[in-house]
Amino acid sequence: MSKTLSEETPQPIRSVIAARMDRLPWTKFHWTVVVGLGVSWILDGLEVQIVAQNGFATALGMDSAQIGLTGTIYLLGQVVGALFFGRLADRLGRKRLFILTLAIYLVASGIAGFSPNMEFLWVFRFIAGMGIGGEYTAINSAIDELIPSKYRGRVDIAVNGTYWAGAALGAAANFFLLPTGNEDFANSWGWRIGFFIGPVLGLIIIYLRRHIPESPRWMVTHGKSEEAHTIVDKIEADIKASGRTLSEVTDDQAMLIAPMKSVPFGKVVRVFFREYPKRTFLGLSMMITQSFLYNAIFFSYAMVLENFYAVPKGDIAFYFFPFAIGNLIGPLVLGPLFDTIGRRKMIFGTYGLAAVVLAVSAALFQANAINATVHVILWCIAFFFASAGASSAYLTVSEIFPLELRGQAISYFFAVAQIVGALGPVIFGSLVGDGTDRGPLAAGYYLGAGVMLLGGVIALIFGINAEGKGLEDVADPISKVKAEVSVEGKES
Repeated sequence: MSKTLSEETPQPIRSVIAARMDRLPWTKFHWTVVVGLGVSWILDGLEVQIVAQNGFATALGMDSAQIGLTGTIYLLGQVVGALFFGRLADRLGRKRLFILTLAIYLVASGIAGFSPNMEFLWVFRFIAGMGIGGEYTAINSAIDELIPSKYRGRVDIAVNGTYWAGAALGAAANFFLLPTGNEDFANSWGWRIGFFIGPVLGLIIIYLRRHIPESPRWMVTHGKSEEAHTIVDKIEADIKASGRTLSEVTDDQAMLIAPMKSVPFGKVVRVFFREYPKRTFLGLSMMITQSFLYNAIFFSYAMVLENFYAVPKGDIAFYFFPFAIGNLIGPLVLGPLFDTIGRRKMIFGTYGLAAVVLAVSAALFQANAINATVHVILWCIAFFFASAGASSAYLTVSEIFPLELRGQAISYFFAVAQIVGALGPVIFGSLVGDGTDRGPLAAGYYLGAGVMLLGGVIALIFGINAEGKGLEDVADPISKVKAEVSVEGKES
């Protein structure tokens, strides 16, 4: 059906790998992909929440500014890791990177638990951040390319939303690792144990990932057609052995591919800014707006509860649980609708409803008409929608660009979103003040609602109806031979 090409004289090959992957029913193989790859977000949420309680501060002699800088260093590591590993994921393959980046993340996290001083901690938090930044690119790429098109939206959105399951678990773990009234344990062993939880769980996940194959789609575009067919043959054989039947794939579903090892950076720039400028604008808008809102609310909610509602610091974790659960349930419940109702309508709906609820909460907050419990309930409702919308932003940037740039696309948009989103905590932190004037913070909430609504409107206008479509139908691979595709490279 196809043949591997020599590097010196690459010859186009006909491939039906994409069509074969997209017509598969849901199987045990797909569950393995979801569990093996998706758990990274749970580990990230778990560890970030444990670190957020800064149990290491006393042991390492850190002040407030140094504690804050610890979080910033981790975020910088994510940006650097996404940029570095994103391009490698496109050049070397998804599997090598999702094994490597998880190993880096877990080893660095474990070593951070042995930190004798602040500088040592910062170094390994930066490296751990690089690992998780690389995970974002490799994992989203692999999931998109291994999951059949009719399930791709719900799976990607659900996996991204599981970050909040980890965050809830991390908050629960802090009750035991940093117990009130047992500061000696919290300052000596508790925070160090927190850093070891991820590596222990990660050993199981690395074992699972060894059984997840490389993306057959990526293999075909890199001249590994025979290996790609072997992988898909194995998946199909397992399905048939279970008594299920598969529809035939016809030759007219084949694509002519001219494999390439990597895409020159100049071509990358042309794809983003000349061939797909509207999609680039869409991706940036969605990623930046959700990042700004999340960072603004997530990093200021504790101060709001303390300064305006006099919630004791030790009780804030109880308010965090419903916030995390709302963020988790939203993607799980609403995710399937992105595959049925459609991407554009659901993105607009989730961004828009989140904005409306946040605006209502701002009005009630400004009028001093709600207490802490009601305010948290309103946040839960707002982020039930916002979490699904934010997860769809990652889905969008991972599926609307050519396969050969998927890892890089995720990394570039993620990096920009993190940098711009970092303004959220700074702005909202200054608006909270000493808790005597609600006006500035209410204005900030209106700003956040407006930003989110703007992101939804942009998605409604410029969004791509990718639901149910193969990735190659959403964006032609760069390696697709033009002779067969008269409209290659043009935006739809």
